[in-house]
Amino acid sequence: MNRPSRPIPRRWLVRGAVALVVLALVAPAAISGATYLATTDDPTNLRASVDDSANGTTVISIQGFHFQGMANANKPARLVAVGPRGGVKWVHNGSGFDARWFYDVDPLENRNLLVTATTPNATLVYELNPETQERVWTERLPIHDTHDVDRINGDQLLVANMRAPDFGDRIFVYNTTTDETVWEWKFENHGYTPSGGGGENDWTHVNDVDKIGEGEYLVSPRNFDQVIVVNRSTDSVTMRLGSDGDHATLYEQHNPQYLESENGTPTVLVADSENDRVVEYARNDSGGWTRTWSVGTRGLNWPRDADRLPNGNTLVVDTMHHRVFETTPTGEVVWEFHAPWAPYDAERITYGDEPGGPTARDMGETGEYNLSGSGLKVGGDTKTVSFWLAEAFEGTPVAGQANHFARVWAHVTPWIRPVWMTSWEFLGAILAGGTVLAWGLGEAVYQRHRIRRGISTVVSRVRRPVE
Repeated sequence: MNRPSRPIPRRWLVRGAVALVVLALVAPAAISGATYLATTDDPTNLRASVDDSANGTTVISIQGFHFQGMANANKPARLVAVGPRGGVKWVHNGSGFDARWFYDVDPLENRNLLVTATTPNATLVYELNPETQERVWTERLPIHDTHDVDRINGDQLLVANMRAPDFGDRIFVYNTTTDETVWEWKFENHGYTPSGGGGENDWTHVNDVDKIGEGEYLVSPRNFDQVIVVNRSTDSVTMRLGSDGDHATLYEQHNPQYLESENGTPTVLVADSENDRVVEYARNDSGGWTRTWSVGTRGLNWPRDADRLPNGNTLVVDTMHHRVFETTPTGEVVWEFHAPWAPYDAERITYGDEPGGPTARDMGETGEYNLSGSGLKVGGDTKTVSFWLAEAFEGTPVAGQANHFARVWAHVTPWIRPVWMTSWEFLGAILAGGTVLAWGLGEAVYQRHRIRRGISTVVSRVRRPVE
């Protein structure tokens, strides 16, 4: 006589369903990880996709990841020189000395490089000989987390000084021969108030300063969403693009480049970082600005540098896609290099520092363009988690909280997310971990009596006197 089949207990059905959910959440990340390990022996995975050869060597500064001075071998700070067809010519690793992060890198007239790096307690500025990989000279400045230092007037350093104590952010000129500051311009003395920007610990986040003329400096106070021109002789702001909180114009931008059209119209090309685009603005006769060209939004993830090249193309650092690429005026990617972790700056050595090129108007290519032609997987996200969150909750009562969470997610997770994961795969892994934790707690509650009996049995055996 056949026994009737016993139904599967509900608790095992629940356990099976939870296990399937966890598996579904982690499977995409696991597949990406296996594919990544199978396709490269180099955990930093330097690679290129080239349709058109670049004109000369491209040097890329990669910020890297350090936490409290501890380096992550899979996310090193380094400089990488890339040949015209994408081959790596040399790598300069910051972990070999006390450079925690690399930021600005400038080709000098003698074809050496001026490097800006940070150490745990100071800013490190040095001239690097690419041929010998030796530092020609080194200057340590007692300031914190500086992103840009340029050499001007032979023996002077033009410095963007962020995170200064007591809202003391400034730009200044330091004479390396006499070891003294010969000029400074403090934001607090020119209409910038503590109530604006990013707060006391990171007020202006002034991340870039360039000499664009005799005594004229282009300055990027990122947390005030604007680019300004400061006149050294008068200490006045002679041009201002954007304003604090005007995110339609600029949103926490990086590394603007000053251009002039054939008729002399001042023009600014800038990596509009939080808007995930590269934009170009031309100045009007009335003193305002017109956006004449843009590329990106859906194809970029936190760009932090954009340079117009003499051939009319634009060299872009797409930081959170961990790549540098050259695009035509219509958005076609013709040269790109995968450069993890978090590239910050890129320069074509043959052109020198900030060479400039034709404006969009002079090329007859005004308008908004999407990117096309990428030959690299750059994260796989058509929409990142942060972009989706901001868009999904737009116009709802919790839009402000959703935007805040989206920004925190966008800025924090890339530093802890494994190289091979997209933002969605990382979110899946986090949800899977949370599900497993909740499952474990639930099992502990469900089995609490059995657990208690087991603990009591163990304790009684330990306490039992030895005969």
